[in-house]
Amino acid sequence: MRQAASEQRHKAQDDADDGVRRCAVTRARRSRDELIRFVLGPDGTVVPDLKERLPGRGVWVTAAQDIVADAVKRKVFSRTLKGEIKVPEGLAVQVERLLVEAALSALALANKAGEAQFGYAKVEEAVAGGRVLALIHAREAAEDGCRKLDGKARAAGGGSPIPAIRAFATDELSLATGRTNVIHAALIQGGAAQRVLAAASRLERYRKGQVAFASRNGADTDEE
Repeated sequence: MRQAASEQRHKAQDDADDGVRRCAVTRARRSRDELIRFVLGPDGTVVPDLKERLPGRGVWVTAAQDIVADAVKRKVFSRTLKGEIKVPEGLAVQVERLLVEAALSALALANKAGEAQFGYAKVEEAVAGGRVLALIHAREAAEDGCRKLDGKARAAGGGSPIPAIRAFATDELSLATGRTNVIHAALIQGGAAQRVLAAASRLERYRKGQVAFASRNGADTDEE
């Protein structure tokens, strides 16, 4: 009885705020951009629905790799979706790959929109012009070069740090932008650049796991 009442209270809270959903693993209520929706495909396989467009009942899980893995381990999808379902092996890794693809696709669009600059000298120029939303450093980038650009960006911003993305390898950045040996890039303020930053930040949080959400744990988790 207590469990049923708790579920009814949870549903009422979620219905009251369309921008909030409850994680099926932690029971924390989070904004939708902090969660990943999963649905059943036509063959009964659990499918990540990153764009939240697929039909059917959704299961929302905090966008953290270890929590998605825990959802599989604890058979959360089977309990929530009911019936005969198939959970693909390595679901948490599959989600990471989809998040990488989404962020790189956003970067490709920002490049076409002229909202990205590439190469150390071009990035320095963009920083000096005060137009930089975020920096991108390839994982292979030398720490000294990263520190120098980060410092220049901080100085240009009046002492406030500018986000620096370290989520991608050189090969991934090069393929996404049609350039060779991309080590450093700058996102220039604009809508397309904002979408890159949002997608890359989501990917970085996912890789860090639930520790990335630790500051909110306890504040939005109900006792069952």
